Amino acid sequence: MPEQPEKWPRGAPWTLMHAHNAGQVARVSCGHCNIKRFYKPLELREVIGNVTIERVRAKVRCEKCGRKESMSAELFHPVGQELVAIRFRRLVEIRWERRVIWRDES
Repeated sequence: MPEQPEKWPRGAPWTLMHAHNAGQVARVSCGHCNIKRFYKPLELREVIGNVTIERVRAKVRCEKCGRKESMSAELFHPVGQELVAIRFRRLVEIRWERRVIWRDES
């Protein structure tokens, strides 16, 4: 469970925007490929929406093996040497593709 403020309302979800404001980092990893990726919560929010980390885990897929079921995601506060060593995946752009599909009538 992410670290939350002491006066956090009971039952209120801890979303990506709250994590960004608290200075947390998202770690998404694949248990099958053993790959770890680090994201800024604000950029994940742009792609997935302002959801909880459990919803992020349900929506991501491994780019290497393509599995969804072996994915895990967590929020944490990086400290000291760990913060220096992290390589973030940064959002460059979001492209929307429009496809036209035709069907011949019989």
